[in-house]
Parts: sequence; structure tokens; C-alpha cells
Amino acid sequence: MEKISRTPFQGIGNIIRFNWHFYVLFLLLLVVGLLFTQYTLTRLMLCGAAIATLLSLLISWYIYDRSDLYTLQWLDDLELRPRHIVNIHAGFDETSHLLAHKYPEASLQVFDFYNPEMHTEVSIERARKRYAPYAGTKVISTAAVPLGPASVDMVFLLLAAHEIRDPVERATFFKELHRCLTANGRIVVLEHLRDVPNFIAYTIGFLHFFSGATWRKTFASAQLQVENEEKITPFLSAYILQKNGTAS
Repeated sequence: MEKISRTPFQGIGNIIRFNWHFYVLFLLLLVVGLLFTQYTLTRLMLCGAAIATLLSLLISWYIYDRSDLYTLQWLDDLELRPRHIVNIHAGFDETSHLLAHKYPEASLQVFDFYNPEMHTEVSIERARKRYAPYAGTKVISTAAVPLGPASVDMVFLLLAAHEIRDPVERATFFKELHRCLTANGRIVVLEHLRDVPNFIAYTIGFLHFFSGATWRKTFASAQLQVENEEKITPFLSAYILQKNGTAS
């Protein structure tokens, strides 16, 4: 089967493209500050901020363009042969075609839970305008996943679930996924965490992510057990969930 490839700077290019307002504003502040500020401390702080921004971009390039993230090889240890896969995203889908390639014998449904009134990231709005959705993608509500009980072998939430900012909405959503999952099914949740590595990478931007404890509380509230937690680079954590348990 033909290998699916990404361009060398596709990931970092999307980050800059979808968040260009931040980088333009920062560059303007940096230039104005260095030109018109006479205070050494202020200049040092501006230079420190510039170094932190460059470090963030470098780490993002490593995660999204140089790591095994999009090869999906980290899923090989599951050794499952799913018949019915659901991939759920928050408005920007880079993985459905990869999952279809990895599991060619499985049926694939793709759901998009993005709601512009509740999920207000401007970067997602820009991504949606630039990239067409995967064929057959259905827009859904996090409160009502349109699947029958125990009908899905694997559910993928790859870098998406953190966009559900409200804890009640998030818990309700995972209860819906529990309802849809077969007895031996799995849910794969991939996320950045609010931890030290991501603080080093993104400074205060790491507050956009949730802590490992928050995720485990969400999973437990939906009676989902963490079967395994795997690191995909020091900056990404993959939770493999199964039914009928409490988070370990």
C-alpha cells in the first residue's frame, strides 16, 4: 500500500498560518521595544521572550514534523483489528486519511464536534477555511454522539478533546463514548498536558492544556479505565481507555 507522506514543514507551517496574528503582534512589540526602550532589563526581557518563542516553534517542528506522531506507529502495540473506527476531531482533521490507510479493512466514520459558539479558537476557524473536511464527515454535538450502543471498536480523539473547555460538557461527551464502545473496544485520546515539558515548550500557552489528573478525573466520571498511558515524545501523552472501570 502506498505510504502517506507529509511535507517537511507541514506541521509548523500550519501553526504559523493559523496563529499568524500572535506572531505578527509579537514581532511588532519586539521591534518597537528594542528600538524605543532604553532600559537594559526591558531589552533583556524582550530578548528572552523572543528566544522562548523560537524555542516553542522549534519544539513544535520536532513534534509535528520530525517525530513518529503522524506515522501512527505508536498504535502498533495495541495489536487490534478493529472493524468499525470513529475518528472525532474539533474542526481540523489531519488524521482520518492516516487511519483509513492504517486500518484498510475497517469501516471509518468521521465526526466533527466543532461548535463556533462554544469552541472559540480562531486558529480552528482558519484551519476549517483552508482545508476541506474528510469525505463523509458529520458535524455532531458533544452531548449526543449519533451511534448505537456498543457499536464501535475504536474511537480516536487525537489532539481534539482539550477544545471542550467546559468540564460538564467534557464529562458528558466521554459518557457518550462509553455508551457507543463495544465491551472490548478502546478509546485513544492523544493530548498535550499541562506539565513541565509543555511549559518549557509553550510557557503560559501550556495553560490551554489540561493536567493528567484532570483527564483521569474526566475518564473516571465516564466509567472509563486507563489501560495504558504512552508518551509520544516528551510533549504528548496517549491514553488508551477501556470500558467498565475507574481510572488507575
